[in-house]
Amino acid sequence: MRLKIFFYSICCSLISFSQITVTDIHLMDVGDVIFLAEDSSTSLNLGSASQNQTWDFSNLIQMDAYKMSVLSPNGTPYDQQYPNANICIEDEGEFIYCNKSINGVSMLGFGDSIFQEPLLICPFPLSFGASYTDGPLLVLDSLIGGPMVNFLLASQGITASMISFGLAHTADSISIQSEVTTDFNVDADGNVILPIGTFDAVRVRVDRTSDFNISVYCTDTATGMFSDWYSLPFGSGDVESYYQWYSNDPNSKFTLVDIYIDSVGNQDGSVTFLTNSLTSCQEINIDNIEVYPNPTSDVLNISNTVNDLTDVVMMDINGKSIKNLSFIGSIDLDVSNVGSGIFFLQITNDNNSLLKKIIIK
Repeated sequence: MRLKIFFYSICCSLISFSQITVTDIHLMDVGDVIFLAEDSSTSLNLGSASQNQTWDFSNLIQMDAYKMSVLSPNGTPYDQQYPNANICIEDEGEFIYCNKSINGVSMLGFGDSIFQEPLLICPFPLSFGASYTDGPLLVLDSLIGGPMVNFLLASQGITASMISFGLAHTADSISIQSEVTTDFNVDADGNVILPIGTFDAVRVRVDRTSDFNISVYCTDTATGMFSDWYSLPFGSGDVESYYQWYSNDPNSKFTLVDIYIDSVGNQDGSVTFLTNSLTSCQEINIDNIEVYPNPTSDVLNISNTVNDLTDVVMMDINGKSIKNLSFIGSIDLDVSNVGSGIFFLQITNDNNSLLKKIIIK
C-alpha cells in the first residue's frame, strides 16, 4: 500500500511540473489569420514568477478588435527589399517583414523602413527558466544635413554655440544612432483562461533597452580649429517592459496576451489578447456622434446632434489617458501635439459608449 502511494505521489509530481515548451512549429505560418482584441478598462492580476499558475483573464472585454494575415512575402509590395524574409504580416494595410527559424522570429522591417539589423521579437524554444539576450543591435544609423539641421536644433531650443560651449557657431550635420538590447526571460508557466478558452502557456518577460547617440557636427567658421562632432545626451537607457503569454496549443498561433508593465511589474495600460472573430467586438455605438476627419494631422471635430453633455477620453494604444474633455454640441480637439500613430476616443453620453479608433498622421 505504501509503495502504491509512493509511486502515485511521484506521478502527480511529474504531472504537475511537466514542462510547457513553445517552438517555431507553434507560431504563425503562411496562411494563418489571427484575430486580436484590446481591453483598456480591465485590471488584471499578473501573478508571480513561478510554475503551475492559473491566470484567469476570462473577464477581458473586447473593446476593439483587428485582424492580421500571415502571407508569403512573394508578391507583397516590398518583397524585393527583404530577400531574407520568409513571412509577411499584413496588419490593417501595413506590411511587416520577418524571418522565422527554429531559433526565433526576427523582424526585418515594415514597409520601406528596413532595419539596420534584424530585431528578435520571439526566441525559441520557450520553456520555464529559459532566458535570451538579443543585442545590442544598431537599428537606426542616419545622417541628416542641409537646412533641416538648424530647424531641428531650433525646435529644441538648441544652438551650435550651446553644444560646443562657444567654440563653434554653425551646425552642419546631425548623426543619429539607436541601439536596442532585448532581454527575454521565461519566468512562469501554467494555464491562461481567456474568453475564448483555456490554454497551456508560458509567460515571457521582455525588457527592451534603447540607447540613442546623437551628435552634431559644428564648424568654427573663423579658424576651423574647433570644427568637430559634439554629442547630445538623449534618451540613453530607456527601458520598455512587457509580459507575453505563448502557448503550444495548435489553435493559438500567436501571443495569447500582451501587457505592458511599469517599473515594479504591474499592468501599465491596455491589454491585447487573442480572440477568434472580429464580430465579437463589444461596442455600443452612439448614433448621433460624429468624429471627423479621420485620419487627421491637426484638429479632430467631435459633434453630438443631441445637445447633451458628452464626455471624451483620448487614449494612446496602451490605454493611457492623454486628453479628457466634456462638451455640448460640438468641439474641435487639437491633436497636433500628440504625435502620429493610432489612438482611441472613449466617448460617453447618457450611459452609452462609443470607442472610436483614430489615426493621427
